[in-house]
Amino acid sequence: MSLQTPKVGFVSLGCPKAASDSERILTQLRAEGYAISGSYDDADLVVVNTCGFIDSAVEESLDAIGEALAENGKVIVTGCLGAKSDVVKAAHPGVLAVTGPHALEEVMTAVHANLPKLHDPYTDLVPPQGVRLTPQHYAYLKISEGCNHRCSFCIIPSMRGDLVSRPVGEVMKEAENLVNAGVSELLVISQDTSAYGVDVKYRTGFWNGRPLKTRMTELATALGDLGVWVRMHYVYPYPHVDEIIPLMADGLILPYLDVPFQHSSPRILKAMKRPANSENNLARVKAWRDICPDITIRSTFIVGFPGETDDDFEHLLDFLQEAQLDRVGAFAYSAVDGAAANQLDNHVPESLKQERLARFMEVQEAISAEKQKRKIGRIETVLIDEVNGDEA
Repeated sequence: MSLQTPKVGFVSLGCPKAASDSERILTQLRAEGYAISGSYDDADLVVVNTCGFIDSAVEESLDAIGEALAENGKVIVTGCLGAKSDVVKAAHPGVLAVTGPHALEEVMTAVHANLPKLHDPYTDLVPPQGVRLTPQHYAYLKISEGCNHRCSFCIIPSMRGDLVSRPVGEVMKEAENLVNAGVSELLVISQDTSAYGVDVKYRTGFWNGRPLKTRMTELATALGDLGVWVRMHYVYPYPHVDEIIPLMADGLILPYLDVPFQHSSPRILKAMKRPANSENNLARVKAWRDICPDITIRSTFIVGFPGETDDDFEHLLDFLQEAQLDRVGAFAYSAVDGAAANQLDNHVPESLKQERLARFMEVQEAISAEKQKRKIGRIETVLIDEVNGDEA
């Protein structure tokens, strides 16, 4: 074997949870003495971390695998699309190996088989915070894997499995290492952040010798003690979410909540099999703002879900006007291979989906513009991603 340092190219697609998986793989590669290459030409093999959530993501992932094969020739595939290895191998039979998501050991086994590591790696090349894909000033902190819900439009549990919460002490140690390395903002992510600890019955763990419950409220409180911005993502609106709003009002964590409401019509939410679908979300939003007037609420919605009537859609537009959410994204419903919603009746025609999506965004754009206007004259503290000349 050559004494030259083996080099691995890496392509990371998909959501922050996939990026967190990529960081773990990159950290392990560096720990074992592999170099990370920024180009196909210079790499001895390429790892592609894929997304497989919706059709356009599948296409992007298959295109990325094809490009890596064409440019380099030696490709290992991992990630959510890797859970459907038959799809990958049918499109690209030349890949070296295919693994599913959060499969660190399987990926490393495939790398070892196709590009043996150096005999004596210098493990001190890896900083305590690991190798990250984000800029120095912020980092994703993944607290759990998988999901216990079975929303009818989603196939993530079939790819990533049921909820598995990370030990709270391990999460806090990683957060401490990131803060010590200069991170100013921690973005807490999982498939369902509100459910953190449900699988282990909220058992008590330990951090720096202090007992700490494996639960969202206690975790947010502990993270708030680290003295950096803490931002909560993907929080289902269960009743106990109300407990973290006072933490925001007290400045312990950022007054920001990412809540994927997905719809407002009770009939459609039931068809979607959304958790907490019976909650009065308008009342919850109002109560949150009463406690923390500065709270920013972000959400995502699906329009054109099977069976969505004009009345359902008007209900959604009315909800938007009432809720006055700060940041909103929307998707036209896309049939995902393997999702239960594909079997529902009364699919909405594509043209009507797009028309509803346009109307939805028009309503939200007006709300967002009005909210932005209210900020004029205020002084805000911000994090700067980069400076180019006199522009930040």
